[in-house]
Amino acid sequence: MYSKFWPKGGIPGILHHFTETLVTFEYTTGQVRQPHSLLFVGGLGDGIGTTSYVADMASAMAQSEFSIFMLNLTSSYNSWGLGHLDRDTNEITQCLNYIRDYKTDKYGSPGKIVLMGHSTGSQCVLHYLHRPNPFTTNHRFDSELEHLERMPLDGAIMQAPVSDREAIQWVLHWGFNGKTPSEVKAVYDQAEAMAREALRDKDPKFDTILPLEVTANICYGANVPISARRFLSLVSPDSPATPQEDDLFSSDLSDEHLKTTFGRIRDSGLLRHRLMVLFSGADQAVPDWIDKEKLMARWRDATNHNGEVQIWDDEHSGLIPNASHALSNDDQAEPRKFLCERVMSYLRTVVEN
Repeated sequence: MYSKFWPKGGIPGILHHFTETLVTFEYTTGQVRQPHSLLFVGGLGDGIGTTSYVADMASAMAQSEFSIFMLNLTSSYNSWGLGHLDRDTNEITQCLNYIRDYKTDKYGSPGKIVLMGHSTGSQCVLHYLHRPNPFTTNHRFDSELEHLERMPLDGAIMQAPVSDREAIQWVLHWGFNGKTPSEVKAVYDQAEAMAREALRDKDPKFDTILPLEVTANICYGANVPISARRFLSLVSPDSPATPQEDDLFSSDLSDEHLKTTFGRIRDSGLLRHRLMVLFSGADQAVPDWIDKEKLMARWRDATNHNGEVQIWDDEHSGLIPNASHALSNDDQAEPRKFLCERVMSYLRTVVEN
């Protein structure tokens, strides 16, 4: 079905191959000089053109010195259940390297380069900024993964950085697709047991796909294959004591743990400017027992090492009033305008920095 948020006739731009099989699309009018770049990474199920508010951002940037890129990852669209953050971030690194070289060839310098993530794209942004550079993890199930060195970013933005674990807890609290909470919990328990057994008993060089009839009845979709490893990473059943890779934004993670994620941004040296974080005020993926402002304050304190440094962008970060998760509902005109104005203001400070 056609999305009303994307203008009929499309948005002009350029399709780039940043690897032999992966592409990024640059939204650009070609009418103004755009030496700077923003690379946008969507969430689970996203790919090029699927996050509708990017149309608003592309329009806002049309007469600016920034062009906006969206990309396809190996884990885009319905392949997210087979991916992992190291591979996603590695492919984002390849795309950023391509953009740097492309803008250098075109304008004589790379310009400013900003990375923005929506939802799980925010996990990619934080993963990029805090993990060892290059990655040190050897994935036996993904042994061909390259360990690329990541370039420093001129800016970083996270929008709708929600916890997949708490989103599932919200589903278990309310039920799903006509099933009661207890019925959904029974299916979830089955999926967790199957995933734990697969990781315990199977050859570690291979992953195991959970039955679609199980994962679809939790809320993951009837056509989305999900591996045992990715399922356990998303639901992170041993959290908050032992959070898995995808569990970066849960509200019950300790301050000590946040020091190992947000708190490592300073020492990584991968962010030249400040971190901007926008939380959707009416995000339907966030349980109502979570205090969003309090949670963001804890992230800010960890990022700033309790006031020792100023990495968190206080001027542009905050709640987007009345915003849904992806700002895609019919009543989201004002939240989308708010987001675009904040992003454009932030980008101006990046250029000035």
